[in-house]
Amino acid sequence: MDRLEIIKQITEEENELKFTDTLPDKKELVKFIDKLLNVLYGKDQGVGSAMEMLKDILKDENYEKTYEFFSHIPEVRKSLKLDLVAIYNGDPAAESYEEVVYCYPGFYAITVYRLAHVLYTMGLKVIARALSEHAHSLTGIDINPGAEIGKSFFIDHGTGIVVGETTVIGDNVKLYQSVTLGAISTRGGISLKGKKRHPSIGNNVTIYAGASVLGNVYIGDNCVLGSNTFVTTDLKENTIVTIEPEQKHLSKSDIERRA
Repeated sequence: MDRLEIIKQITEEENELKFTDTLPDKKELVKFIDKLLNVLYGKDQGVGSAMEMLKDILKDENYEKTYEFFSHIPEVRKSLKLDLVAIYNGDPAAESYEEVVYCYPGFYAITVYRLAHVLYTMGLKVIARALSEHAHSLTGIDINPGAEIGKSFFIDHGTGIVVGETTVIGDNVKLYQSVTLGAISTRGGISLKGKKRHPSIGNNVTIYAGASVLGNVYIGDNCVLGSNTFVTTDLKENTIVTIEPEQKHLSKSDIERRA
């Protein structure tokens, strides 16, 4: 098969992976989210131009979806202020609110999540997912826009965190790096769509680095999950889960051999 035959076969063959015209250019989505973040943080007063950008992305000639989205922005801003305070008060390394906004990947991921969640609830799920994956690519934090997250959410460090689509998180929850709030199995594939597959986390819960909570389980209020714990059952409130460290006592000869 020569070059022309290959090109002909590729172009004439029915392409099931062809994108529809309704999907926006990802570059335009990134420009929009950057513009909107500057508006949220008070660095840019151009709300009108941000509206025009979203109208063009959504092909929303009557501004119906655009106005619906922007009507949620005051509520999103209130939530982000609580998140900002929670992160600042919870991290002794934070020098200022400005540092948290400017430098912390956790706060960036939370910000994009809260905006994407609005789009998700409006039924614009692919666009919402594209925004969350943009934040994922920059921060290493993967929060599905379908998750429901309460007030004063705190992510510390954040790299490797995964929060699944049907996860529910209460108020004043802290997550550290490499935490997974995931499904216990996806063998059912698309048949599981719309079903609760991920954990529900109560209020005032802290989950330390590397812990995994899998499946449709409930973690009660005020629980603490230690590093690298693996939880697949419900936990009552005020429960502490840790892994007992293995105790090793080395003899003098063992120490000398390791030296």
